Amino acid sequence: MAYLQDNDWSSKGMIKIRGDQCWRDLTCMNYHYETQPVPNPISYFMHQSPEVFHKFETLTNHFVELVVPFLLFLPRRLCMVGGAIQILFQVVLIISGNLSFLNWLTIVPSLACFDDASCSWLFSNSRNGVKWKVREVENEIKHSKQPPRLGCYMRRVFNLSLAGLIAYLSIPVVQNLLSQRQAMNTSFDPLRLVNTYGAFGSVTKERTEVIFEGTYGNPHSSTAKWEEYEFKCKPGNVTRAPCLISPYHYRLDWLMWFAAFQNYQRNPWLIHLGVKLLANDEDATSLIQNNPFEGKSPPRFIRAEHYRYRYTKINSKEAKAGKWWKRTKVGSYLPPISLDSVKDFMKQMDYTMPRIRKMRKH
Repeated sequence: MAYLQDNDWSSKGMIKIRGDQCWRDLTCMNYHYETQPVPNPISYFMHQSPEVFHKFETLTNHFVELVVPFLLFLPRRLCMVGGAIQILFQVVLIISGNLSFLNWLTIVPSLACFDDASCSWLFSNSRNGVKWKVREVENEIKHSKQPPRLGCYMRRVFNLSLAGLIAYLSIPVVQNLLSQRQAMNTSFDPLRLVNTYGAFGSVTKERTEVIFEGTYGNPHSSTAKWEEYEFKCKPGNVTRAPCLISPYHYRLDWLMWFAAFQNYQRNPWLIHLGVKLLANDEDATSLIQNNPFEGKSPPRFIRAEHYRYRYTKINSKEAKAGKWWKRTKVGSYLPPISLDSVKDFMKQMDYTMPRIRKMRKH
């Protein structure tokens, strides 16, 4: 377990040190809270911290990921200190952002740093309680004169064999960890028993968002009224507060974050989503917070615009007006599409054209 944690944490630390320059000049946290996939309300306030605090955060990150893992190989008390630091670090990440269930899962291996004695305070001392029964079993085993059973030897053989297998499979993982060209999130055997992991090797410096809009009018006319779709959690309406959903995970919102710094050609699923919205498809609209065409006929055209988002400053004019974000239009992301214009695309991608859900006429 100590090896698992050391590999996990050290991989994350090494990929950062070798990755983005901001990890080395201690400025990554200047951007992280604003540009992480799905910020929460605490992210807004953490972003406003002084730069010296952000540098301290970055140094702390390096300490936790590059130094603390080695405490797990040391005697009991130091091992528990290492586990406690890791858990506290994950709690801070949980509080300061919506990183789904990732941080919650990372806490689980760290619990192995605490033995039964260190966790005994969680249980009652009363007779017939858990602690009393454990002591009874321990005393029985201690004073037992029976020789070890065959099962004990088999378990030892299995444990040693498993340790040997993991050590053998870990050779390329360790080589990758020490390499100047360290690969992130990679498997080195067909069964993927031992892997390398890394996160946030680079930090996005600007936040951009893809905003879907629909209209009944002529998409090329300046008089067309475009209405925005609002997703469940990702930034959209600048007056809406960031959500708090961890450990729950809105996968579509998460994918929209990645799509924002690419283009729709690399994300053809975005066109498919647009087609679903053109039909007011229930499965698609159930994944978003606000469908401006709910209860109406679906829009004739859908487009996606590209915006840059930045937090407003605390006590600024925008913040006092109830705005959490301020945004600037970057340009068009997906040009206007209609159900007729995407038929060839849908056929090429082997997508099924959705059935139009017609409501009352607009």
